[in-house]
Amino acid sequence: MKNKNLLAESERAALQSGDVVFISVRSPVYRQIAATCRSWDSHVGILFREADGRLRVAESRVPFCSWTTLDKFLARSVQGRFAIRRLHGGLDAAQAARLRAAAERRMGRWYHLGFDFDAPREFCSKFVYGVYREALGIEIGEVETFRELLARNPEAPLGFWRLWFFGRIPWQRRTVTPTSQLRSPRLRTMLALPD
Repeated sequence: MKNKNLLAESERAALQSGDVVFISVRSPVYRQIAATCRSWDSHVGILFREADGRLRVAESRVPFCSWTTLDKFLARSVQGRFAIRRLHGGLDAAQAARLRAAAERRMGRWYHLGFDFDAPREFCSKFVYGVYREALGIEIGEVETFRELLARNPEAPLGFWRLWFFGRIPWQRRTVTPTSQLRSPRLRTMLALPD
């Protein structure tokens, strides 16, 4: 049986540095992130093509920012679901190099389990947002408060978030979600499973 996460060679050949990769992570907190955003996705990273052709993803994950092969990144997704999106117009070599440098500067930074956009630690969507903004001056996704995020979904799992934040949801804390990046009009979908 073919692994759903294995891309055809033609699909791999079409991928470019700077492509943004979305998956659905199995852990309970990531499932709650997806439910809060009314979406399937809960994790995101940035794809880079190495000089030898290898495909790696720069990501912020527990416990810190690191590199992961594309195959391992996709293998973590529930039912093999993923989406790969690209900035309209793509990137030239200089832009891709600036993006990689911005990602490299974040490697080793600790993960922020409170999803605080304004804290020095990282989380996946903040990582993508910050790398793109620093390198290219482009904002991918929407920075918003928890109040704004949770108000959009009357069925959001508030009980879970109260427990997660030890009884008090930080309503004014700013964050950015993978879903706001998945839906960003700045990106277009290149590959998706299911499509």
